Parts: sequence; C-alpha cells; structure tokens
Amino acid sequence: MLIRENYTCPLELIHDMMKGKWKCIIIWRLRLGATTPSQLRRDINGITEKMLMQHLKELQTYGLVDKISQDTYPLRTEYFLTENGKEVLRALEIYQKLGIKFMLQNGQKEILLKKGLLDE
Repeated sequence: MLIRENYTCPLELIHDMMKGKWKCIIIWRLRLGATTPSQLRRDINGITEKMLMQHLKELQTYGLVDKISQDTYPLRTEYFLTENGKEVLRALEIYQKLGIKFMLQNGQKEILLKKGLLDE
C-alpha cells in the first residue's frame, strides 16, 4: 500500500492507488459531500463494512480522502475528498461518460434511464 520506489511509469502509481473494486465508487459517492461510513455503506450496494473501512484507510494513506472526527457521543466521523481526491474525481467523470457511451452502444439505455443517468 505504500508508494514504491520504482515504477515503470506514473500510471502504475495511479493504478496502485485506485486498484480495488470499491475505491472509484467511494470517491464517486464522496463527490456529493462529506459523509459518515454508515451512510457510505447504505449508498454503495454490496460493499461490506470491512471493505469500506479498508478502502477508506488506503484512500486516506494516498491523500485522496480525509476524515473529520467530532468528539461527541457517539463519536461521529465524516469522510471527504481532498484536493487530490477532487482531481481523481475529474478523471472518474470521464470514465462515467465512457461507461454511459458503451452502455448505450450495447443496448442498455433502459438501465441508464432507471438510474437517472440519461435524459429521455
């Protein structure tokens, strides 16, 4: 999980930072603003608490996500995108557009409409 000393190219570093099934989805959800782990878990279908916390920790290690803990009872923690995380989000927006394009090309317009990702 640490940044290695030797990479073939900078893309390999980004791959290390973003690999894992849920990291892109977590960042995509955090574009809506800071939120608690429990809300992230409700918003991301299929993610387990263990995987969510593991990926949040890794995203924090790479400086893409940070957290604020409020000293209340019960303790309240919210995660949010850092400036670097917001830059990654811009790349994910391009991925989102490509995904929509490929889904349309493969006859999946109805799915996109149901999810509110297309205007009729």
